[in-house]
Order: sequence, then C-alpha cells, then structure tokens
Amino acid sequence: MNIYFETITPKNRQFVENLCLFPEQVNFIESVADCLKEADEVPQWKPLAIYNECNLIGFAMYGYFNEPLPYGELWLDRLLIDKKYQKKGYGKMAISALIQKIIKEYNCKKIYLSVYDVNKIAIHIYQKMGFYFNGKYDTKGEKIMVYDV
Repeated sequence: MNIYFETITPKNRQFVENLCLFPEQVNFIESVADCLKEADEVPQWKPLAIYNECNLIGFAMYGYFNEPLPYGELWLDRLLIDKKYQKKGYGKMAISALIQKIIKEYNCKKIYLSVYDVNKIAIHIYQKMGFYFNGKYDTKGEKIMVYDV
C-alpha cells in the first residue's frame, strides 16, 4: 500500500465528491460536496483527496484555528474511506499518514476530532491510533477525541 494525499483541484473535485459510504454511515459525516463548500468559505480548512497507488480511496479535511486562546486547536475534522476500500486497512494508514503530515505542517501538541457515539468502528480505529476521549462534546453533540503528539 502506498497512501498519499493530493489537494482538491478542478481536475479531481468531481471524483472526490462522488466518493460513497454505506447507507448506515451517511449520517456520520457531511457530504464531500458540503465539506468542500465549507473549505471554499473557510480558508483554515485543508481538504485532501486520499490515494492508494493511483486509486482515489477517500477524503480528509483538517485545519488549525486560533481559538481557544492561548494556543488554538488543530482539528482532523473529516475523514472517509470510500465503501469499496473499507475493511482493508486504508483507514488506519490514512490516519497515521495524516497525523504525520499535520505534525510536520503545524508542529502541534494535540490533534482533535469528534465522532458520534454510535460510530463504533471509527471509535475503535481512532483509539487504536492513540486518540482518547476528553469528556467534551462538540456543537453537534459528537464526542471529542484527542491525540497527544
């Protein structure tokens, strides 16, 4: 496996927007099109296409925000692996590669994400990768998880 990231461009945007989840996963994350619209409006968000070899397998979005003071927070806010590529280890590899990319880019001390309580598979993967619950919730009622760098 050779996981790598590409920025979203007019050339690959439609392909990224067409990534699919299983029906029971649809409510766990906004559509890729909605994520990209948000990234178009909020420059702190950095959307990425996730590839293995030359195959588009997923989407991720992360960003650094100056609030809360004094340090701000770095969020790995969106991650999805297309349903064709799930249960093959790509999610773990993508998370690991994203963590390394984010650390290199921001030299941050913590990485935050949020997850719905019912998304047991994602929770299991994030915990295996070193994320833990901090006892807080985001504005949508998702539990916040933290990774200590």
